[in-house]
Amino acid sequence: MAVEIRNGGRDDVPAVLDFWLVAGEPTDRHDAPDKVRALISRDPEALLVAEEDGRMVGTLIAGWDGWRAHLYRLAVHPGHRRKGIATKLLAAAEERFAEFAAFRADAMVLDDNTDAHKAWQAAGYAPQPTWSRWVKMLP
Repeated sequence: MAVEIRNGGRDDVPAVLDFWLVAGEPTDRHDAPDKVRALISRDPEALLVAEEDGRMVGTLIAGWDGWRAHLYRLAVHPGHRRKGIATKLLAAAEERFAEFAAFRADAMVLDDNTDAHKAWQAAGYAPQPTWSRWVKMLP
């Protein structure tokens, strides 16, 4: 079956959260339905969903904040990896960013997720050596 990429909507939120538990890497993020719905309300085209035969097989958040292009939550179901799904999701995100004349996309990739490093490198992404991300946990 062919993999189709579409925008995720509010009705997809429960399935997306369940999908991330299976296909996503463990993180310190606190995923919650209201936060994913807020993303979709603010930017209805940010959540990309890959489907095969009506089943979710991949996701990617392609966020545009009006200034920069950000990629989060690239996840492919373990049983569907190495089939080009991540490549299709990234191509859809990059097409979206081209509409905004974005000149660079950044991706959040966990240092310990070496399988993901290979996928990102294959897609032409590389760690940026000149700076690190600084964070502060908010209450």
